[in-house]
Amino acid sequence: MEDKRYNFTEIEDKWQKRWDSDKVFLQKRDERPKYYVLEMFPYPSGRLHMGHVRNYSIGDLVARFMRLQGYNVFHPMGWDSFGLPAENAAIKNNIPPYEWTSSNIENMKRQFKLLGCSYDWSKEIATYKPEYYKWGQWMFLKMMEKGLVYKKKSSVNWCPECNTVLANEQVEEGLCWRCSSKVEQKHLEQWYFKITDYAEDLLKGHEELKDSWPERVITMQKNWIGKSTGLMANFKLESGEDFPIFTTRPDTIFGVTFMVAAPEHPVFEKINDPKVKEFIAKQKALSATERNNEDKEKEGIDSGIKVINPFTGDKVPLFVGNFVLMEYGTGAVMAVPAHDSRDFAFAKKYNIPVRIVIQNPEKNLVVSEMKDAYTEEGTLVDSKEFSGLSNKDAIEKISAFAEKSGIGKIKVNYRLRDWGISRQRYWGCPIPVVYCDKCGTVGVPENELPVVLPTKVDFKGSSVSPLTTMESFYKTKCPKCGGEARRETETMDTFVDSSWYYAKYSSPDSAEIFDKSDVEYWTPVDQYIGGVEHACMHLLYARFFNMVMHGMKLVPTKEPFKRLLTQGMVVKDGAKMSKSKGNVVDPDEMIAKYGADTVRLFMLFAAPPEKDLDWAETGVEGCFRFVTRLWRFINKHEDKFVLNYSFSGELQKELSVLRKATHKTVKAVTGDIKDRTQYNTAIARMMELVNALYAVKDEVYETADGKAALSEAVSKLLVILNPFVPHMTEELWELLGGKDLLVDAKWPDFIEELTKDDSVEIVFQVNGKIRSKAELAAGTPKDVLEKTAMEDSRIKEFITGKEIVRIISVPDKLVNIVVK
Repeated sequence: MEDKRYNFTEIEDKWQKRWDSDKVFLQKRDERPKYYVLEMFPYPSGRLHMGHVRNYSIGDLVARFMRLQGYNVFHPMGWDSFGLPAENAAIKNNIPPYEWTSSNIENMKRQFKLLGCSYDWSKEIATYKPEYYKWGQWMFLKMMEKGLVYKKKSSVNWCPECNTVLANEQVEEGLCWRCSSKVEQKHLEQWYFKITDYAEDLLKGHEELKDSWPERVITMQKNWIGKSTGLMANFKLESGEDFPIFTTRPDTIFGVTFMVAAPEHPVFEKINDPKVKEFIAKQKALSATERNNEDKEKEGIDSGIKVINPFTGDKVPLFVGNFVLMEYGTGAVMAVPAHDSRDFAFAKKYNIPVRIVIQNPEKNLVVSEMKDAYTEEGTLVDSKEFSGLSNKDAIEKISAFAEKSGIGKIKVNYRLRDWGISRQRYWGCPIPVVYCDKCGTVGVPENELPVVLPTKVDFKGSSVSPLTTMESFYKTKCPKCGGEARRETETMDTFVDSSWYYAKYSSPDSAEIFDKSDVEYWTPVDQYIGGVEHACMHLLYARFFNMVMHGMKLVPTKEPFKRLLTQGMVVKDGAKMSKSKGNVVDPDEMIAKYGADTVRLFMLFAAPPEKDLDWAETGVEGCFRFVTRLWRFINKHEDKFVLNYSFSGELQKELSVLRKATHKTVKAVTGDIKDRTQYNTAIARMMELVNALYAVKDEVYETADGKAALSEAVSKLLVILNPFVPHMTEELWELLGGKDLLVDAKWPDFIEELTKDDSVEIVFQVNGKIRSKAELAAGTPKDVLEKTAMEDSRIKEFITGKEIVRIISVPDKLVNIVVK
C-alpha cells in the first residue's frame, strides 16, 4: 500500500473534534461499576508546563484504561483559581484578577484539549466563581455552628513580600512556600479551623489507606500530626503559680536541672531585665520553622525565674530558649542534660549542673567523664523509691504515682496545630461574618450567601487588599439587630477551596452543596494523582474536610481518596522546571513539532511515574520514531488486516513467535498499568511487540495464518496503546475498518498458555558466579536441571577435583553449584 504521511496535526484535530461532537467523555450514572479518576486541579497561571503535562497524561492514561476495562469512568477538570499570582499580576499590569484569571483558564483549557485529555467538561468548576465559593462560605458557617471555627490572637507566620499570613505547613525552611521570602512573626487576630479535633481520626484513617497510598506520604502526615503520650507534670513557680509541662520521659524527671520556655510564654510578660527582654524580642522575630530547625544552634538566657520540681522539691532556673515553641505542649519543657543530647549541649554552654538518674548497666556513668548525654536504656538511680527500676518500667510507674499524688496527669499530645485560614489579601473567598458593636461577631445568614467578592477593584499599585478601603463592600447591616455593621475584609486560605472540590465535581450545578444521589454514586475518588509536596497541606486538609462533611452526612465515606499516586517532578538541566529558573519547555511548541501523542508517550515512558523525569528532547524524538514506525507498518499492511480472523491450526515458527509475543504483551501491559503502575515498562513491551511485527517476513503475512497473526497483534496492540496514544490509534483503527470508536472498545484478553515460553535460558553458576548457560524446555524437572549443569563442559572446568557442598536450583532460572 501507499506510504501515507503521518500528519499528526490533522489527525489530532480530527479526533478531538469527533470526541467533542459525540460527547464521548460526558458521563452519567449507569449500571457499570464506577471509577472516579482525578488529578489535582491546576492554578490557572496562563500556560501549562511540562510538569502539568506529566500529571495529566498519567491521569488520562488511567481514565482511558479503566474505561476500556468496562468501568463507568468519571474524569472531571476545574481550576484552583483564587490566589496571589492573579493579585500580583493585577498590581503589576493593571488587569483585574477576574479578567486575568478568566483569560488564563480559556488558554489552559485549549491546551488540555490539544493534549487529547478525556475530561468531562460539563462538570467544570472554578473556585473564583460565586456559585462555587458560596458553598465554601456555607461550610464555614456550618463548621462555626459545630464549634470547629474560632478566632483568636496569636503569633503567626507573616510573609512581607506576599503581605499575608502563612500556615505552618506553608513555611519551608523559614521561607514562604510561594515566593521564598524570609518569613517573619506577627501577633494578629486570626480565624482558625479546629483540625486538632480530628487528629486521632486522621491517624486512624491511615490504617485504611496504608495499602493504597505511598508509605512516604503516610509517614509525612504521621510525623506532622506528631502524636505522643506522656505526663503533664505540675511544676510550680516560686510564687506558687502552676507551671505545667508535658514530657514523654517521666523516667528522667528526677534529673531536671533547668527548665526552658518559649519566648512568647506569658510567664515572661513581667520580665524587666533589659538583656532578657532583648533576647525575647529577637527570638519572637524568627519563624516557628527557623526555631524548630534541628541544625540551628540552641540559644537561651536565664530569666531569673525559679521553678519547683514537684518530685524533688528542687528549685531550678527557667531559661528563655530559641528551640521551644509556644504552640507545642504548654510552651515550656523540663531539661535533663544527663539523658538528652540537646539539653546536655545547652547545659555545657551555660554551665548548668548535670545529674545522672539512669545508670548504664554495663559501665558506670560519671558526670565529669561524660562527653554527651546517655540516652540508652538503663536502671534508675537517685530517683527515690523508683531507684532500681528499669527506665522503661519507671515511665509507667512514675506516671501512675503522679496521677495518684495529684502532681501530674497522663496525657496524649499532638504536634499538629489548628489551621489558620485568615489571609490579608483580596483575591480569595470572603469570610462570611460581620462585626456589630451591639451583637459582636455574627455569621451571614444562609439566604444571603454568597458574600460576593467585588470584581472591579483598584489596587492603586499596593499589595494592601482593596477590600479594606471599599465602603461598598465592608459597610453592611447586622443580620441580628439591623444596626450598622462591618464585613470581614480578610479572605480564606486558598487551600480551603481545594479541600472539598473533588466532591463538588459530582454536581457542580446542584441547589444544595451536593446532589445527594450524585455524590453518593461518584465519591470517593478511586484514583487521585498529584505531587508529594502536598502531603502535609492539601492532602491533610482535604482528609479533614471530608471527615467533617461525612459527620454532617454530606458525603458517603470518611476518606476522600481511595488510591493515591504521587508523580515525580520534571527536571531540566539538573533543576525542577520553573519560570524563575528559565528552564521551562513550552508544551505548545513540542505538540506543534511532534504531536500530542508523542509528547504524552514521552512523559509516560521517560521514567516510572513516582520518579523525577529528566527532560531530553532526544527522548521525545525517540518516541516520535516509534509512533511513526508503527504508523508506517500498519499503512503498509492495511490490505492484509481482517476484523474477523481465525487460525488454521499448526503455525509456522515466525507466526507462532508473533502470537506468543502478542499475548505476552497484553498480559504484561495489563499488569504494568493495573497492578504495578509502571507505565514506562508497559510502553517498552509494546515497542518490543512492534519489533516482533517487523521481524516477520512480508511474504509470510500474505498467507491466511499470516494475515490472522498480523490482525490479532495489531488489533490488540491498538487497544492497549490507545490510553497512551489516543489520536493515532483511533485513526489507524478507522483505517483498518473499525466501525466503533476505539475509546469504547473492550480491553483485549490473552490466552494464558500462549504467555508461557516453550524453552527458557537456564544460568549455570559456581559459587554464585555465572559460568555457563543452556536453553532447556520450560518446566524441566530439578534433577534434570542439576544433571545437565554437572555435565556442562564449561562447568566441569570449575568443579573438577573440588568438594561439592550443595546444589541450589531455581526452576526455569538457574542452577548454582557450591564447592570448596
